[in-house]
Amino acid sequence: MSYQFELVGKIGSMALIRPEDQDMNYNIFSRLGAELRPGMIWVTSGATEIGRLDYLKRTGCELCGDPEQDKSDYSAQGQAILMQTYRQFVRPEFGIRQILVEHTHFNDPEKREHIKSLLERAARQKTIPIVNYNDPVSDEENRKMELAVRRQQGAEVHECVDNDETAAVIANLVHAKTLVLMTSTEGIYREAGKPETLVRDVLGKSVEEVSAQVRALQENCIGASRAGANGARAKLEYALGCVQNGTTVIIGHARHRISDLVEGRVPCTRIGLI
Repeated sequence: MSYQFELVGKIGSMALIRPEDQDMNYNIFSRLGAELRPGMIWVTSGATEIGRLDYLKRTGCELCGDPEQDKSDYSAQGQAILMQTYRQFVRPEFGIRQILVEHTHFNDPEKREHIKSLLERAARQKTIPIVNYNDPVSDEENRKMELAVRRQQGAEVHECVDNDETAAVIANLVHAKTLVLMTSTEGIYREAGKPETLVRDVLGKSVEEVSAQVRALQENCIGASRAGANGARAKLEYALGCVQNGTTVIIGHARHRISDLVEGRVPCTRIGLI
């Protein structure tokens, strides 16, 4: 029998660091650790940026080779620190399990079922899965070739380099009740960069109603918080896919508690059926 996950959550790289100090934001880790528990799946970005900051601290300089290779190297260095920090703040009675995924795990039915089983066992065994894309071993050129072949064959394609997509795919895989996407803004704005235009609710009685609202909002979505990120437009697209499978999606600022976002006690954007 399938396990009913109450929540899949995701946090972005920029929410986990203090750029002005070139250091990790330990307050965020502490707040997350106090609330994460079995029955949740946590998708985390941050390994590449944390690895870059760690390398800079230790050597006084940054890598200046091939950008893709540098990203792999930083990510490999940051993964250990990322997991160590989560372990420091998650309640000691709960185990945590690192799960590094790639696009192939969700595009292949057997691999997808393996990941689902792994996640369900973790919940039943009172542990918290912490998921990240496996950047250190991912080769962009090979990935694009593999995905192009699948598209030519008419197969469903998940790229999952963006952890927003990874979280959405996992939420659909396990039929999670709620998907929380934590970012560096309060949610989706009608006008980019203007918090006063925050859209609180994107709700409807049918998927068609929600879809119409999402398409209208996407018309105003431009840019992203960092190079390589897909921004609000992509978040809305992933969210819509989850709503179609019965999951409520919440997009909100990482400074808030998970519970406050889920219960609507703080500003955020809620997308789903009513």
